[in-house]
Amino acid sequence: MSVMDEEREVAAFPGQRPPRASVGSHRIEEEVFGAAYDPKTVRRIWAFVHPYRKRIYLSVAAVLVFTITQLAIPLIIGWAIDSGMTEGGSAANLGWAVFAFALAVLFNFGASYIQETEVGQVAENVLFDMRRAMFAQLQRVSLSFMDKTEVGRLMSRLQGDVNSMQEFLETSVISVGDMVLLVGIVVVLLTLDFRLGLLTLSTMPILFIVRIFWLPPAKRAFMAAHETNSVTAGAMAEGIHGVRTVQNLDRQKVNFDLYDDKAHTNLLTQLTGSRFAQVMVPIVDSLTGIAMAVVVVVGGSLVLNGGLEIGVVVAFLFYIQRFFDPIRSLTMQYSIMQRAMTSGRRITEVLDVPVSIEDKPDAKVLTGDMDGSVEFKDVTFGYREDRPVLKNVSFKVNPGETVALVGPTGSGKTSAMSLVHRFYEVQSGEILVGGHDVRDVTQESLGEQVAMVLQEPFLFTGTVFENIRYNKASATRDDVIAAAKAVGAHDFIMQMPGGYDAVLEQRGSNLSLGQRQLLSFARALVADAKILVLDEATANIDSYTERQIQKALLTLLEGRTGMVIAHRLATIRGADRIIVLQNGELIETGNHDQLMEKHGLYAKLYNMNYASFDDIPDELVSQANAKAAST
Repeated sequence: MSVMDEEREVAAFPGQRPPRASVGSHRIEEEVFGAAYDPKTVRRIWAFVHPYRKRIYLSVAAVLVFTITQLAIPLIIGWAIDSGMTEGGSAANLGWAVFAFALAVLFNFGASYIQETEVGQVAENVLFDMRRAMFAQLQRVSLSFMDKTEVGRLMSRLQGDVNSMQEFLETSVISVGDMVLLVGIVVVLLTLDFRLGLLTLSTMPILFIVRIFWLPPAKRAFMAAHETNSVTAGAMAEGIHGVRTVQNLDRQKVNFDLYDDKAHTNLLTQLTGSRFAQVMVPIVDSLTGIAMAVVVVVGGSLVLNGGLEIGVVVAFLFYIQRFFDPIRSLTMQYSIMQRAMTSGRRITEVLDVPVSIEDKPDAKVLTGDMDGSVEFKDVTFGYREDRPVLKNVSFKVNPGETVALVGPTGSGKTSAMSLVHRFYEVQSGEILVGGHDVRDVTQESLGEQVAMVLQEPFLFTGTVFENIRYNKASATRDDVIAAAKAVGAHDFIMQMPGGYDAVLEQRGSNLSLGQRQLLSFARALVADAKILVLDEATANIDSYTERQIQKALLTLLEGRTGMVIAHRLATIRGADRIIVLQNGELIETGNHDQLMEKHGLYAKLYNMNYASFDDIPDELVSQANAKAAST
């Protein structure tokens, strides 16, 4: 390897980040969520805390008791010095002081224990409720939202933002105690000696002036740190999910540089936020030292002149130390509060994502005795209103009929299938299932009557048995085995360790793509829906396996309505009717022979793409697949 090659290699790793601009999809998220701060965030978060308000009130009461003991202890120490340790003091007074001190420590411990326990439990319960509410909302939102939102950024809200709220909830009650302690110390100092108290507090205006100039940029820095952290999380999730494609295209260095830009930006904003969070600490420490020096010098002079008791000076020193402790604590908690406010806004934004597809109050329930027909009436639909994908499409699929949708890429085939399941709302027209407009029936019952098998099967982490009966938890093992046998999956399942109890890895990665598709076929068969939608379901299966599936489909489609998108000849030729789409418009309809006689678009597609499949003898297909399996 040459020196230049070594330098290029080094440049792909941390520490060698060249400056470059990068564009992230966080812009899309800003369009969806907005960037303005919502002043109602606290009230929205309180809605989650409200069920546990009694425990919060108990925690606040415990904090107040804790604060009172904190205020009492310096007074007890000062009184012990003046009445029990100096000239003229008595042992009895010292004994009473010790007893009062022990009692204060006991109350201090009890109150602290109650507050920590109750706040910790409330925080965990609130976070549990938040995560449930967010997850439930994300399960209900329209696919149009999910199509343009990165999974990593949603995970950042579900995990990182909720964790920030946990930190805030656990410290918020303590902040109440800090503020009460601050006010209490001011009152006690002025009560013990008004002049010395005013002199001691004279350093406070400096702190307030500093905070006035510190707050605005600190708030902006904390919010920027939070946003860049979310962008970085989204980029990381995308890189992990697409690692196969990244390695296949040899894009590791480019992807690392793109991620490195986002991570470096996050580093800079986090460092800026950290500087703003920490800059107040040395300022507070310095003011603490100045105030204590004032008490020692002025208070010491008053003691020497007989104008002040030494116990009062000692109490002053304790109070000054504790006076700046809550200031220091509140300063540190301000960054926590800002992160929590940003997180709270982002959490409520997820909860407020509009659910565009909801059941009507009087929505009907589709039952198993509906006829299973599907009808499109002048349907116009587009993912953007100004760009329709389907244009005034009308056709009807009769009960028990199998209809294939064909057409060039982008003609609207998959969109039409998605509309049957009401994944999206039509812009105009109607889609009828069993004679009912899909907008007039419940989504749950529609899902029970429409089973879909997609080109990319999604299997969940769990056993084979659990995945096959995923859509019908009441299915028995016999039902699952029968479905697997019908689609030709039983043999390879039994070869797996554990058979139907074998655990699938993430997204079924321990199975071939064809095997995953067979399991999705078995899942659709177990669902026992009236309508079966196959969206390129055989596109990733070899020809031999497809022929097995064709036989299974005869059983699967018996008594059911079938809507099929397929680019392979066998499924299309077996359909009762073929609908041809082009540029979102229906241009041809009929069976295979009828469409071939028309010499239209279907005949052209067939001659270009399908005829070659039909001319291959079965023996050659079997030999080719056997050879592929052996290699």
